[in-house]
Amino acid sequence: MDIKDIQNLIKFVSKAEVSEVKYKTKDFEITIKTPLGGNDVSYMQQPAVYHTAPQPAASAPVSSAPAATTPADVAADDDSKFVTIKSPMIGTFYRKPSPDKDVFVNVGDEVSNGKVVCVIEAMKLFNQIESEISGKIVKILVDDATPVEYDQPLFLVDPS
Repeated sequence: MDIKDIQNLIKFVSKAEVSEVKYKTKDFEITIKTPLGGNDVSYMQQPAVYHTAPQPAASAPVSSAPAATTPADVAADDDSKFVTIKSPMIGTFYRKPSPDKDVFVNVGDEVSNGKVVCVIEAMKLFNQIESEISGKIVKILVDDATPVEYDQPLFLVDPS
C-alpha cells in the first residue's frame, strides 16, 4: 500500500458514516478513526491515523510539583497569534527538494497559498507540502532530515 492509497483511504473514511476502520495485511496494519460516525466533519478536521508497530512501552514520570511559568511558556503565549503549518503525514522532513538545491523557505520569507514549503518522504515517495495560508515564516519548528508525525507542527506563519 503506497501513500496515495493511504490518503485515498483516509478521504473515503472521512466521507463515510463510520467512526473507525482497521485495515490489516500480513505485514501492514492501519487504523483510521474519525469523529463520531454520521456527524458532519468540517473541512479542517482530518481523521487520526494510527500505524501500529511493536514498540516498547515507556511511562513518563508524573510530577506532583505545581507548574511554574517559564520564559518558554511566555513565548508559547506569543505564538498564539501565528498560524501553524502541520505535517499531513508521517515521514521524514526535508527543507530542500534535493541535497544540491536551496531550501524551499527560510525564516522571514513570504509564503502564499499553494507555495511549496518542504518535502516529506514517506515510503520512498517525496511529497511536496504546500502552504495553505499566506504570510511570513516566523519559525521553523523541525530540523532538516528528521522524522515527523502526523499533525506535527512544522512552521509558524504570521498571517498579517
